[in-house]
Amino acid sequence: MKQIQFKNTSISYTDSGKGTAIILLHGFLENQTMWDAFVPEFSKKYRVITIDLLGHGETDCMGYVHSMENNADVVHAVLAELRIRKAIFVGHSMGGYVALAFAELYPDYIKGLVLLNSTSRADSNERKANRDRAIKAVKQSFANFISLSIANLFSEENRERLQDKIELVKKEALKTPLQGIVASLEGMKIRMDREVLLHLTQYPKMLILGEKDPVLNYEENLEQIEETAVQLVTFPDGHMSHIENETELTKVLLDFFKKI
Repeated sequence: MKQIQFKNTSISYTDSGKGTAIILLHGFLENQTMWDAFVPEFSKKYRVITIDLLGHGETDCMGYVHSMENNADVVHAVLAELRIRKAIFVGHSMGGYVALAFAELYPDYIKGLVLLNSTSRADSNERKANRDRAIKAVKQSFANFISLSIANLFSEENRERLQDKIELVKKEALKTPLQGIVASLEGMKIRMDREVLLHLTQYPKMLILGEKDPVLNYEENLEQIEETAVQLVTFPDGHMSHIENETELTKVLLDFFKKI
């Protein structure tokens, strides 16, 4: 684990392997440990960077709203420290929103982009209202909010089968400070629609979705890649493809990297 200072905020990251840079960005209530099963395999052929986003893992909070642009600037600061000028980005859920913000702010850095259980679209009014309800819920009962939120990310069929792994995800999520959770919810709520990037950018792009994702509607998410060159991969499970479909996802990502 390494750290840099950015705007008086401590940012935590890891750097392993050599070759084309792969930037792995975790989702909401996660941290860079979500990639532990993938880094050893990926770093055999690539330089793999994992980053704790604002208010998650070992990275400090920065104010009361962590916008996707704030997080993109954090990622840029890490890449500048490591002198990386081109990279393939993989973002899970909120990490996908950050990757898209980065792609808009720093387009020359993008060699390829994977949205994993994520979307390029802004929150609907209903989703914004859900974020506000989540902010109230986490302030009322932190542990209860974490427990329910994590379980709800998995497809119903997997909640029993993967119980041990779900408990580990909850354990990591409980390390996220209240301020980090609220600031991220506020940031996701106000994020911009970036669907245009899927249509107009030239670098290779992939969208990976779970057919039974309880958080992101599968059919609605297909709409954003109509008439684009974005490669679609569908898994039969929920929002946590890195756990629910770990072996298949490893192969899909390595195949994607290989072609770039």
